[in-house]
Amino acid sequence: MGEPVNVKKPAALLVAATALLAGTTVAASAADPAGTRVTSVQQRAEQVLAGHPKVLHASADAVRYDGLTVTAGPTGKAALKDLSCAYGHLCMLVNGQKFDFYKCQTWNLNNWTGNGPFTNNQTPGTVAKFFNKDGSVRWTSTAYQAGTATWDPIWSLRPC
Repeated sequence: MGEPVNVKKPAALLVAATALLAGTTVAASAADPAGTRVTSVQQRAEQVLAGHPKVLHASADAVRYDGLTVTAGPTGKAALKDLSCAYGHLCMLVNGQKFDFYKCQTWNLNNWTGNGPFTNNQTPGTVAKFFNKDGSVRWTSTAYQAGTATWDPIWSLRPC
C-alpha cells in the first residue's frame, strides 16, 4: 500500500479558504498566480478532500488531480439509480460533486456527509476500501458493484 496523499494546497485554494473563513466571497472567475481559475467546483472539491494532490487543471465545471477528476455531479433521480463511471474507475456522488478515482493510492477525505450513489467499475474483483478515522476498514466494495453509501464518517479511501 502506498502512502496517503498529503501535499501542500495550491495558493488559489488557500486564498479561497481564507476568504471563506473570513466571511467574504471569492468570485468564481478569480485566478491564482499560476493562472488556474478558482471555481465553485474547485472550492467544493477542496471542502471534501483533505491533503489532496496538486490541481493539474481546473475549469468552470471540472477539477483534475493526479488520479482523480471532480465535476459537478448529475442531479435528479437518474443520478441516484445509475452513476456512470468509466471502466477501471471508482465513482461516487458526494455533496453534489462527482468524484471519479482512477489511481491506486490512499486518499484522505474531509467533510464527507450524507448518502450518495457509487459505482465501482474497476477490473472485476478489485476491492475498494473505505476507512474510519482510526484507519480501520468501515466497508468495502468489490468490482463490479453499484449502490448507495453513507459517506459519514468516511475519512479516507483506497480505490484498489
